[in-house]
Amino acid sequence: MKRVMLTVAYDGTNYHGWQLQPNAVTVEGVLNKALSALFGEEIKVIGASRTDTGVHALGNIAVFDTSAKMPAEKISYALNQRLPEDIRIQASKEVASDFHPRRQDSRKTYEYKILNTEFPIPTYRLYSHFTYVPLDVEKMNEAAQYFKGEHDFKSFCSADSAADTTVRTIYDISVKKSGDMIAVRVTGSGFLYNMVRIIAGTLIEVGRGNMQASQIPEIIEARERSKAGPTAPACGLTLVSYEYP
Repeated sequence: MKRVMLTVAYDGTNYHGWQLQPNAVTVEGVLNKALSALFGEEIKVIGASRTDTGVHALGNIAVFDTSAKMPAEKISYALNQRLPEDIRIQASKEVASDFHPRRQDSRKTYEYKILNTEFPIPTYRLYSHFTYVPLDVEKMNEAAQYFKGEHDFKSFCSADSAADTTVRTIYDISVKKSGDMIAVRVTGSGFLYNMVRIIAGTLIEVGRGNMQASQIPEIIEARERSKAGPTAPACGLTLVSYEYP
């Protein structure tokens, strides 16, 4: 028996998130079915991030155990032949038998994209959030810097989160604009349920002038969800990468 780690990229548009659900198509469910068919044994993957409906990924991580003799690094090639075009394995390798993707120290990077132009562009509609209201990127980036460091992010967590603690560490965050596209990129030790989308929604409010950058420390300190901005739509969010030290 060996444990194999997969780096998984997917377009989340047609899936009800990552996590297995009884009456919905999910990324985890598709992977389980394809792997089980490939190896002729029941396989259940363990995912690093349980992304929501409509959220995309370039580098989510999953592990599974198998008795198959196929070399771990070859599994990505074989598995991609059985997966739909909107899910692709970027790499596969053998890891220690006790490796668990959610229990290891890691750095996770997400990016939230905002299309800020007068009219929507159809080819971007599935991968960015559109707003025609002009956004002040400089003020958004100023506000973003207050999120750096270790904080209690309860104000930026959905009320139905089951997390044991709402304390998280953000190592880096930036807001940059290229053409009509604004990207909020954030790297941290871990993220609460909807945390990145709420941060993005709050920064959009700052960009619109509805909030001031200087309010962010007060919002963090309040530890009340109602103090932060709205939860930005899922389509703009992509899990970029996981890094394990």
